[in-house]
Amino acid sequence: MGEPSAGSWSRGVFGELAVSLSHLVPACIVRAHERARDGHQGVRTQTLEAYGHGLHACQYEELASGLADLPGATPVRLQARTVMVVAGQVLYPIRYAKKDIPVTVARLRRAVGLRADLIRRHGPEPMQGELDLGLEELQEEEFHNDLNQLDPDVGLVLLAYACSMDNGVMRLEWGDAELRRGDRHLLWHHHEALSLPSERRSADIY
Repeated sequence: MGEPSAGSWSRGVFGELAVSLSHLVPACIVRAHERARDGHQGVRTQTLEAYGHGLHACQYEELASGLADLPGATPVRLQARTVMVVAGQVLYPIRYAKKDIPVTVARLRRAVGLRADLIRRHGPEPMQGELDLGLEELQEEEFHNDLNQLDPDVGLVLLAYACSMDNGVMRLEWGDAELRRGDRHLLWHHHEALSLPSERRSADIY
């Protein structure tokens, strides 16, 4: 895993910003984990509530801070969280697992709500169109009100990562995925692994 190659999906989406983003995004997610871990250790609860809630909040804060200086980067408030729009793409973090498993098995906790609506509205066109069952045309789908803050033409890049308090960030990938109606499973159109800061340091040594 290294910098995005000239023919990679991320280069096509982000252009010259792909390399910068491939370094900044992992650093942001790792910092979010470290802050959440420190918060848990500070309150010393027997459960992982402090870590989980802290990580959820910190992931947005770290991305908003870490990507703010990129050319054209724009913050947008969605459900009381700041998400960043870069090169016409919403960068949206999702912790999909607490152990090191492939991103292809990722699924959302719920098939409804802001996150699901965001993917359905701004994710890629479905690989297969809806089956025509001869029914009356469905009414136009209604989405979460906060999505009105986004231009309808903005795309969506998911930052999917596996992370636990004890093991830290184990896997991080970015890509685009669809979410079928009433389904929680992500169907990835593209996904690429991002190198974590520790992996880069190891590569530099050898």
